[in-house]
Amino acid sequence: MSQQAYLTQIPPEIAAVSDYEVFARARLDDNAWAYVHSGAADEITFHNNRLAFDMCSLRNRALVDVRGGHTRLELFGQTLQHPILLAPVAYQRLFHPEGELASVRAAAAMDAPMVVSTLANHTLEDIARHAHAPLWFQLYFQADREFTLGLVRRAEAAGYQALVVTVDASLAGVRNREQRAGFHLPAEINAVNLQGMPQASLALAQGQSQVFDGLMAHAPTWRDIERLRQLTDLPLLLKGITHPEDAKLALSLGVDGLIVSNHGGRTLDTVPASLHLLPAIAEVVQGQIPLLLDGGIRRGTDIVKALALGASAVLIGRPLIYGLATAGALGVAHVLRVLWEELEVAMALTGCRTLTDIQQCTVLTEINA
Repeated sequence: MSQQAYLTQIPPEIAAVSDYEVFARARLDDNAWAYVHSGAADEITFHNNRLAFDMCSLRNRALVDVRGGHTRLELFGQTLQHPILLAPVAYQRLFHPEGELASVRAAAAMDAPMVVSTLANHTLEDIARHAHAPLWFQLYFQADREFTLGLVRRAEAAGYQALVVTVDASLAGVRNREQRAGFHLPAEINAVNLQGMPQASLALAQGQSQVFDGLMAHAPTWRDIERLRQLTDLPLLLKGITHPEDAKLALSLGVDGLIVSNHGGRTLDTVPASLHLLPAIAEVVQGQIPLLLDGGIRRGTDIVKALALGASAVLIGRPLIYGLATAGALGVAHVLRVLWEELEVAMALTGCRTLTDIQQCTVLTEINA
């Protein structure tokens, strides 16, 4: 189906990405909604991710000739039509019967790379067979490191074009909203790519901590990143970098890209908004490797702000799920299209013909951290 055909099937009351939220809520039960629309603890970071963009202002320019403008970019040897990627979101069949297969079809329709979660409900291979746009694989290190490497090898064999290691969620955050809702995975929803994995068992001695000595016993460290860098030729990105010192360590190990992310506010509450974290990371990186950002993107103007502060591209997570829950592949495609069109409008009105212009021109008037 063409991009224009996707657009014409969306009801007129859905004009903006944020409009999808109410439709998604109406279609999801309390269990699924608690999973997608929640953050850690008091959800301060969850809400501040969005607020940060609202507090950042754009400076428009008049009479600029922007004919021939475009949103294309090169990223890890791939030519992308726009800087909007689908973020890795687990268990997508919670939100639509087709799960990741609907998302990957939408990605193809809108020329958007999709990052596939380790906790997908379809196999890496099956998702790849339906892909017609770049696929990246998001990796959670498992306690069994050989099984973890096996996931990497499967992604390589299936044609995935980059590897994204999530580094900020070695254990789940304290998600009170999920606890209050009694969140659970339905029997038919499971992480199929982890089937057959040996289960680690660890007996705690008297006085040992369930967190430090239990849940974190097999958590990855920088040594794991160093070894993984040696074991794969795929571009390697780390997702969840929020501290400049971690960015320096990543550079020293030959990492190819960083995703500035606080996990959508789902791990450690009161971490600053992703947008507020970006400038300090960009100062360290100095353009040596691409920076991407997720957390709070809802408008094309948000993308301009992220790129002006040092990002090369952005990822969307919850908007993907709101669109998926509302209308499957059609909804996800429309979310992408709305953001893409809004990005073009924002670029034209700030006098930017290309994404490089955003990064080189003064399009921001202020950012209040």
